[in-house]
Amino acid sequence: MRFTRFVGIDWSGARGARHPSVQVAICEVGDAPPALVLPPGGVWSRAGVRDWLAGLSGDVLVGMDAGFGFAAVPPFTGPARALWAEVDSLCAAEPDLGGHGYIAHRRDAFWLGAADGPRHLRAHLRVTEQVYKASGLGVPTSNFVLLGAAQVGKATLTAMRLLHSLNWPVWPFDPLPARGPVILEIYAQAFARLGGFRGKLRDAASLSAALARHGSQPLPPGFPAQFADHVGDALVTAAGLRAIAPQPHWWQPAALTPAIATTEGWTFGVV
Repeated sequence: MRFTRFVGIDWSGARGARHPSVQVAICEVGDAPPALVLPPGGVWSRAGVRDWLAGLSGDVLVGMDAGFGFAAVPPFTGPARALWAEVDSLCAAEPDLGGHGYIAHRRDAFWLGAADGPRHLRAHLRVTEQVYKASGLGVPTSNFVLLGAAQVGKATLTAMRLLHSLNWPVWPFDPLPARGPVILEIYAQAFARLGGFRGKLRDAASLSAALARHGSQPLPPGFPAQFADHVGDALVTAAGLRAIAPQPHWWQPAALTPAIATTEGWTFGVV
């Protein structure tokens, strides 16, 4: 395995300039526990995360808990990179990589409530989400659904702006380079379940147990006994990435075709 550092990011599509739900964790190759990365002031902005990533060097693998594409239904049948550029251009005036303007631009594609008709007619799932659902591990939320607690579609739009401006290789949209950084989409709950837990990780004992299943040492003494689930998501993602990245089958899902890789993308950790 060529990667030597692993970063887990819990993301957000919320309005505003600072987001307590955005959390970043990092670990090195080996078995030391992942550690939180905090910005000055203690609360990340999305642009701050982008700038921090841009300052990284070397063979770092970054997993971000947000969608990177939409299901390949009209008008989203073209290359995802063109979509990222379109979202970034249309939302350029929004602060902190906001993506709400794109919702108005493609209003007929998204579901924001009963006024938009039956939810299932717009709640398209990408192939990676269909595979995850069929596995019985959980029920993913469509990136087109913008109502409710998850609102993963809003996080998807802000993630697209980060990807466009960061301009890193993004798996599986780009070929894996021989060296340097790579960023990919993850689902933090998949890493929690690989660590033996269903549901959110909010306490040190449970998180340390999940880390152990990923080959990591437990959290260090003095780590808070209780914390927000966003913290647990970032930490288990970093450790989970380190654990599974050397295993080739995670990079070669059976249903991942070249067309899907270009348009919809894939959630790393789903096979």
